[in-house]
Amino acid sequence: MGKFLSDFKAFAMKGNILDMAVGVIIGGAFGKIVTSLVNDIIMPCVGKLTGGVSFTELSYELTAASVDPATGEEIPAVLLKYGMFIQNVVDFLIIAFSIFIALRVIMKMHKKKEEEVAAAPPAPSKEEVLLTEIRDLLKEKK
Repeated sequence: MGKFLSDFKAFAMKGNILDMAVGVIIGGAFGKIVTSLVNDIIMPCVGKLTGGVSFTELSYELTAASVDPATGEEIPAVLLKYGMFIQNVVDFLIIAFSIFIALRVIMKMHKKKEEEVAAAPPAPSKEEVLLTEIRDLLKEKK
């Protein structure tokens, strides 16, 4: 049991696992922001453009509501709620686009940082500076 726990600890503490955990947490928070953007800003605008129609309320009635003759209980209508599907597709597309934009910005920042690092050559070490001075002194003596 001790070996199992030590193996699990080594696995859980790997950098990739921790990075992934942070990504999941940030992704969840980012998802809430994008969901709010969709529900509170974009969909009301789309509803205004479509004459006040809300996608979430769109449905097709497969079977009408009825009353069971034997028990007198009301049987609810069977609805195909395709509007909710449209809403979820719109949510997905906006979330995917937002993540694409965020990743693109991050990749550009990484690329700029790599270009800056590549543009500046590394400073010579102390040994190289001393050897260069010795070489120059030897050239002057000749």
